[in-house]
Amino acid sequence: MLNKYIIFDGSLLLPCMFVGSLLFSVVASEIPLGSKLCVWENDFWISSNGDFALGFFNHSDQPNLYSVGIRFNSDSIPPDKQAVVWVAGAEFTVSNHSYFQLTPQGGLVLYDSFNGGVVWSSSTFDRSVSSAVLRDDGNFVLLNQNDELVWQSFDFPSNTLLPGQNLSAHQTLRAASGSSVSSYYSLFMNDSGQLQLKWESSVIYWENGSPSNGKLKARLNANGFFQLLDERSTPVWSAIAEDHNDDVRFRLLRLDVDGNLRMYSWDETSRSWRSVWQAVENQCDVFATCGNHGICTFANSSRVCKCPFRSRAASSLKCLAPYEHGCDAKVSMMTYQHTSLYGIYPLNDSVTITSLDQCQSLCLKDPLCTAVTYLNDGTARCRVKTTQYITGYFDPSLTSISYVKICLDPLAVLPNNPPSANPLLTSLPSSVDNRSNKIPVHSLTAAVFSSVFVFFVLQIVVGLWLYKRRVISIRRQASSAFTGSSSAGLVRWTYAEIKELTGNFKHQLGRHSYKAMLKNSQPVVVKLLESPLEGRKFRATVSMVGSIYHKHLVKLEGYCCDPGHRFLVYEFLKNGSLEACLKNPKLCKRLTWKRRTAICLGVAKAISYLHTECREFISHGNLTLGNVILDENLEAKVSEFGLGKLNIEASAGERAAEKDVGDFGKLVLALITGHKGNNEDLYEWSYNKWISGYGWRVVDKRIEGDIDFEELERALRIAYWCFQVDERMRPSMGEVVNVLEGTLSVDPPPPPFACQRDLHEEGSRSASVKDVIPRSNHLLIPTAHWVVL
Repeated sequence: MLNKYIIFDGSLLLPCMFVGSLLFSVVASEIPLGSKLCVWENDFWISSNGDFALGFFNHSDQPNLYSVGIRFNSDSIPPDKQAVVWVAGAEFTVSNHSYFQLTPQGGLVLYDSFNGGVVWSSSTFDRSVSSAVLRDDGNFVLLNQNDELVWQSFDFPSNTLLPGQNLSAHQTLRAASGSSVSSYYSLFMNDSGQLQLKWESSVIYWENGSPSNGKLKARLNANGFFQLLDERSTPVWSAIAEDHNDDVRFRLLRLDVDGNLRMYSWDETSRSWRSVWQAVENQCDVFATCGNHGICTFANSSRVCKCPFRSRAASSLKCLAPYEHGCDAKVSMMTYQHTSLYGIYPLNDSVTITSLDQCQSLCLKDPLCTAVTYLNDGTARCRVKTTQYITGYFDPSLTSISYVKICLDPLAVLPNNPPSANPLLTSLPSSVDNRSNKIPVHSLTAAVFSSVFVFFVLQIVVGLWLYKRRVISIRRQASSAFTGSSSAGLVRWTYAEIKELTGNFKHQLGRHSYKAMLKNSQPVVVKLLESPLEGRKFRATVSMVGSIYHKHLVKLEGYCCDPGHRFLVYEFLKNGSLEACLKNPKLCKRLTWKRRTAICLGVAKAISYLHTECREFISHGNLTLGNVILDENLEAKVSEFGLGKLNIEASAGERAAEKDVGDFGKLVLALITGHKGNNEDLYEWSYNKWISGYGWRVVDKRIEGDIDFEELERALRIAYWCFQVDERMRPSMGEVVNVLEGTLSVDPPPPPFACQRDLHEEGSRSASVKDVIPRSNHLLIPTAHWVVL
């Protein structure tokens, strides 16, 4: 064993030791002011009975992120089964350069140098705290000099209740973030004292206890009872564990990532946590239990999620949307007996009173409809879904019938193989209603040969016409080459003149960018192009770019097209690039919240203009912080746009547009957080903060003045939609502008890194977001997502 000393605020307090894999720990009845836990020290504060420990723990799926929490620490529980029962700030994660401290002023703080300082605190700095104690029941408390309770972790639960811990009105348990939908689950007690399991803010899929006028509280007892108690501690409702009143040393009640509330007991025989009660007996009754696209079946006391539709080109087991609001061929309906479907993202099912046949026909005729469920219970209710996120459940006892719209196109999303070939669908009886007429074989053969003949004739005619046009174009180019003029009115300089204007490239502004001064003392920026384009193509591109004018686009003044040298000359803007401003403390201080939101909106308008309001579609292709330039008033202008190939095919244009949208989302996130927006860890970190209800924690700490939280919510939501990995889910830039202006509401997005686009589908139709959402004043989801803890 090796002796080691813990240092709190520079003073040696007490010795500790390395023991096995645990570096060292502190067992103390009192934790004095100034005490500190550091990620890099791997130290813990332990209860006097040794059953609980408070310290940093690592997230296995995120190796560089840590949380501060309380976990079981008993020798009878193996290290991999020592469940975490409380986390500071619920889902807070920090870097490996962080510490947790009971400050000399009596406050608990979680400090992360990567995030710029304090990211969570107990707000007890002025309440005369004198010490802290991790009690034997797992409750971490702050006490004053009279040993009176000032603050306790039991009042701020994360996803778990321990025996003796209460859940009062408006307190919440929230499931950990285990998937794209899990952190939407919560256990909530309303004003009437009813316990409710909720998904997001409006879907209640379980509740218990009768409404009461009195003040109730829920409590987990050590003997295996979860109860609602009135003001006299008399039970008004109870849930009983299978092993109630047995000799069980450890129990807990946890809201799991699958949305179910369960009570667990530690089983000494099997040395594992055993579920002894759960709120929702049939897991398929938990809302969205199978994620965004899946049908839940319940067999042998366990849930099974099945994928009812996939792309034929896909080799993975990823479930896809059944229909993307548009098909290149005809559409049909796939039938699911004994199945109830519901839409999520958004929760906007509409109910129509009609017959079974009319219900199916209604969806076929509606271009926005993706699926319908006919309840078939005598009420004549037809539930229509208009979202591509569809999930549901199957049970032989259900009378409802569901229909999912599919495209009769071999490259579109199609149903799986028949049940005999695909065991995933053996318990989901379905059939495809194909009403297409059969065509005789000889007629089909004749049609094919006729089409081939016509195709070759057209190829010859078009080839001759293109050849003649190219000859004329070459002659025109030869007569006008190197004349020093441009149809766009741009000035053309020689390489020698560029060297003179820049003072032989003396004043460098950035990578391959130089400040220059024209004869009339007008400052300009000279940009060197690294990969020189062929002369005619370069001049054509420059002519196109030079004819574009917009308030938020940097003006192109001229160019150089000497052999081996390609330069662009732009107007000069005083404050330089946005990237440089964020690094400059003086300029960054001027970037208030209002200015940052104005920059986002200005850039969005500029890119939208390039995509939709020019004579031809123009993509930026490389939208970064370095290509957004600020003038003397810190208004944004976008530079270096349209330098790629302009005359591109429509499908390639859509992909270029999607790339611009993705780059814009990253730029917005970089501007909000103050961090460079090309870091995957930054995306996940900020998304986890936002999805846990702490979106304001990601805001750049250097911003002075007030922050408009409504604008922040809109900006974060649209940013995460913009850089969804599945590019088909991204909005258009016009929709982005409307969201930022507040004229279009937007839904909480799924994790932008959660699904990956199947590269084998590049030959298939790529639907843009404007094809998959209703034309209204709402983009994707209407409900706000701030979580109040």
